[in-house]
Amino acid sequence: MITTRNLVRCVAAVTALLFASCATQKPTVQYDKNGKLINPYPVGTYDHFITDPTYPKTHSVWKNEELLTRTGPENSHIKINLKTQRGLLMNGDEIAMDYPICSGTKSRPTPTGTFYILEKLVEKNSNRYGRIYDAEGTCVNSDADASIDPIPEGGKFQGASMNYWMRLTNDGVGHHIGPIRRYPASHACVRGPSKTIPTVFGKVKPGTQVVIE
Repeated sequence: MITTRNLVRCVAAVTALLFASCATQKPTVQYDKNGKLINPYPVGTYDHFITDPTYPKTHSVWKNEELLTRTGPENSHIKINLKTQRGLLMNGDEIAMDYPICSGTKSRPTPTGTFYILEKLVEKNSNRYGRIYDAEGTCVNSDADASIDPIPEGGKFQGASMNYWMRLTNDGVGHHIGPIRRYPASHACVRGPSKTIPTVFGKVKPGTQVVIE
């Protein structure tokens, strides 16, 4: 026999299931009459950011400002996605910041795997890659490899700027400020935007995990 109390409990249970289902169901992506995507997510949310047709190629950076204030060297880690050319500053399982990166070319690929920051330096220049100038100060090689490219008599080698350097390997791969091409174009390092990497730099420490995949 169904009592009034049991009926109320059943109704409450069904209602809870319906609300839970609605909460987890994602909005349907739709298109207008011109075929342009109608982003169903609220502006400013991460879902809105990654649903935009320009993602992941956009140079834009997404931040969870409230979470970012609670993110620091003790609770952060970094994820680098070579396929999308995006970097994620993480706080536990939550994304504090999503930013564009530029990884290594096929001939000089960025290594994949789990790394830990070995060194942090605000100012850093490459010991191997950079520019070669002749004795008159004219650049004669703008993409020089100091280990193989000759330096004219009286000339000099100037290492490329790699400021806000976060070393990942002992053989010279790191995460640092550099040109963002939106396709692999570096000498194996992971470059990031000049307005973003200082923030990332300040949120990590030697020993912070960096996963590259």
